Amino acid sequence: MGGDFFDFQAIHGRLVFFLLDIAGKREEALDIAAGLQEVFRTEGIKLFQGSPLNEADALSDFTILLNRTLIQLANGVRYAPAFLGCYEEELGTLFYINAGHTPGILKDHDGITLLGASGLPLGLFSHATHDAQMSVLEPSAALLVVSKGLVESRRGNQEFGLERVRQGFEAMEFKSAGDVCSGILDSVQEFTRNTPGQNDISALSIMRSAVASLAAANGSRG
Repeated sequence: MGGDFFDFQAIHGRLVFFLLDIAGKREEALDIAAGLQEVFRTEGIKLFQGSPLNEADALSDFTILLNRTLIQLANGVRYAPAFLGCYEEELGTLFYINAGHTPGILKDHDGITLLGASGLPLGLFSHATHDAQMSVLEPSAALLVVSKGLVESRRGNQEFGLERVRQGFEAMEFKSAGDVCSGILDSVQEFTRNTPGQNDISALSIMRSAVASLAAANGSRG
């Protein structure tokens, strides 16, 4: 129904990932997504191969690259909220850019923290810049990022909403990033009763292991 797209790569102990919601018809969005994936897996990856590396600067440069590529592929303006991140496995540090996307949700022993938007969506201005923010995932902490289509999933006149995502994640018990995604997607499908005609729903999660400085990434959608 829409243009949800995510990708991730492990690069020298870092996990680089992004989730975009590309506006427009599905066939158009898929062509743009394929072009963005090619750029990410060729030029984008080069930005994160340095050692030592300033992750914040690399992520900002990566966002600029994706934004300009998106505008070029779309032959003009194309609204595309995005959440991009670079997770450093050894230290548990997460540098992220929320470009007009739904908030990322971080869960740790202190509870829930929302990683809100700090810049405009991609695809609007070719010279737009975004500054990376930083957070830390302690052992057993997890990050969840969901698409706008998931938040806007409906049952009649009632919307699933970000608050249900937050509450469901806060109450959830999980052992892996896959558990997080499956739990949220199951909650949405139960809420909508699998009503046909809904938008794409996407969930992407990263979890830091409780016993080692490793990350597990899993993206799911329906």
